Amino acid sequence: MKSKTLTDSEILLLGLVAEMPRHGYELEQIIKQRDMRRWTQIGFSSIYFVLGKLEKYGFVNSIKPNSAKTKKTYSITNQGQQTLEVQTLDALKYVRPTYSSALLGMANWPILKKQNALNALAERINAINQEIAKLKDIQIKQQPLPDYVEALFEHSMSQLIAEAKWAKSTLEYMKTKPWLTDEDET
Repeated sequence: MKSKTLTDSEILLLGLVAEMPRHGYELEQIIKQRDMRRWTQIGFSSIYFVLGKLEKYGFVNSIKPNSAKTKKTYSITNQGQQTLEVQTLDALKYVRPTYSSALLGMANWPILKKQNALNALAERINAINQEIAKLKDIQIKQQPLPDYVEALFEHSMSQLIAEAKWAKSTLEYMKTKPWLTDEDET
């Protein structure tokens, strides 16, 4: 039987529940603490919705609270553990395309005035450098980190550094190119 393909949000929450049983608010705190929204899209409001889907699939069980003050806690099932393992291995093995907003900007480059386009690329470089600094700060503040968490930070950092290098070389290259319309040259 082929297992259901999960979304990134479903895999993320299933993995966090696999670490230990957790309730929704606790999952939100872990996502914030580990800065997981840098590399996956999951909103606070969708956590309970995703948990409900995982429970419907049979991948998690919920433990009903004994009192109104106790939150519903979710734990992973055997089926959930097996699915998580398969999909985690697939996530490590296979490359999926990612879509940067820079690609949209470059695809529409011809509609821009030259100086506006060049300024936007320069601003992107500054924004990337700020993200790198912020990520380093978060990483340092959370030390010591398990090796796999260090690897998450290093992956994000490497991508940002590569994008900064690309943006800088593209900016320098595009500065030397003639523009499409004469009006931009004045």
